[in-house]
Amino acid sequence: MQFPSGMKFALFGAGLIAITYGLARFAFGLFVPPIRADLGLTPEVIGIIGALPLLSFILASLVAPILSVRLGARYTAMLSGTVGATGLLVISQSPDALSLGVGVFACGISTGLMMSALSGAMQAVVERSMHGRVSSIMNAGTSVGVAVAVPAVLFLADAWRLAYGAFAVLAVIGVVATWRLIPSVSRVTPSDAAPPAPISSLQWWRLGRLSVFAFLMGFVSAAYWIFAPDLVVTLGELPPGATGWLWLAVGIAGLGGAVVADLADRNNPPITQALMLMMLSTSLALLAASPDNLFLAAFSALVFGLAYMSLTGLYLMTGIRLLPGRLSMGPVLPFVAVSLGQAVGSPVVGMLVKASGYAEAFAIFAAIGVVVAILSPLYPRTIGEEPEESERETGLQAAYDSQLLDADGNPLEPGTEGARAS
Repeated sequence: MQFPSGMKFALFGAGLIAITYGLARFAFGLFVPPIRADLGLTPEVIGIIGALPLLSFILASLVAPILSVRLGARYTAMLSGTVGATGLLVISQSPDALSLGVGVFACGISTGLMMSALSGAMQAVVERSMHGRVSSIMNAGTSVGVAVAVPAVLFLADAWRLAYGAFAVLAVIGVVATWRLIPSVSRVTPSDAAPPAPISSLQWWRLGRLSVFAFLMGFVSAAYWIFAPDLVVTLGELPPGATGWLWLAVGIAGLGGAVVADLADRNNPPITQALMLMMLSTSLALLAASPDNLFLAAFSALVFGLAYMSLTGLYLMTGIRLLPGRLSMGPVLPFVAVSLGQAVGSPVVGMLVKASGYAEAFAIFAAIGVVVAILSPLYPRTIGEEPEESERETGLQAAYDSQLLDADGNPLEPGTEGARAS
C-alpha cells in the first residue's frame, strides 16, 4: 500500500473533512426548514438540537488523542467515518426530536475523532514544515462538504430523508477509502528526537487568549450556521429550495479561507482576525436586513463563508505555531473552543428568536461580533513574534543580574549567583 505524499494527503484529508464536517455537521442548518416543518419543532428545540453535535464534538476531542495512540490513525479515522455514517442514517429515519438529536449527536462524535486521526497520520507522512499549510487545506474541506449538500436541497428540498441517506452512503465510501489510504500508525516520534519542551506560562497565556477568541467567534457564527436558512424561509418568505444558494455561496467562498489563513499566519494575524470578524458580523446584519432578497442573502453567505473559514484556518495554524510538535493539542484546542462557543450560542439564538424574532437576534449577535473584532489587538502572535514581551523579560533579567554582587561587593557574572552561597 502506498501512502500519499504531503499534498495528496492534504486533498484526501480535505475530502474526509468534507464528509464529517461539511455533511455530517454543518449541512444540518441547510435542512432545518423542512425538518422543522415535518417534525413540528420550535426554534428553541432546533437551537438545542443544533448544540448537540457541538457538545459531542468536544467530548470526542477529549478522548480522540488516546484513541489515535491506541488504535492508530487509520482505525480511528475509520471509526469516525462509521459513527458519522450511522448518525446520518439515523437522521434520515428520524420520526421525532429525540431520534433526530441522537443522530446529530453521533455526527458530532464523528467530527471530533476525525481531526485527531488526520493529525496523527499527518505527523507520520508529512514533513513538519508543511503541517500548517496541510492543516489549512484540510480545514477548507468543510466548504467542499457544504457545497456538496447544495444539490440535495435544491432538488430534494422536501426529501431531506433521502438526502441524508445519500450522505450516509458517501460516509461509507469515505470509510473504505480511509482503509486504503490512511497509514495504520500511532503518532510517530523519531527515536533520536528530543521530547517536546514543557509548555511555558507564556505559551499557556497565549493559548488562553487564542481559545477565548475562538470561543467568541464560534458563539457569533452559531446564528448563521443553524438559523440562516430558516430566517430567509420564515422571515423572508423565500422557498425552501432557495436556501441551497446560500450554502453554495458559503462553500465556494469558504475555499478561499485556506489562502487567507495562510497569508494571515505569515503576516499580521490580529489585523486579519479583526477584518474577518467584521465581515462575519456584516453577513449576519445583511441577512437580517434583507431576508427577502435572494441576491443579497447569497452575498451575505459569500461574506460569511470567506470570513468563517479564514478564521477557523487562522486559529488552527496559530495553535500549531504556539505548540510546535504537539499536534494533539495545538490544532485541537481552538477547534474545541469554536465548537464550545457554537454549542453555547445555538440555544441562545433559539431563545432570542422565540422572544424577539429573527432580525433582532441576528442584530444582537452581529453587535457582539463587532465588539470582539475591536479586541483583536489582543490576539496572540506566535512564539518569538511579540517583541515587547521578550524585551520586557530580558530587561527584568538584566536588572536582576545587575544586583548580583559577590562577598567583596564586586558584580557577579550572570549565571554564577550560586557563588554567593559558597
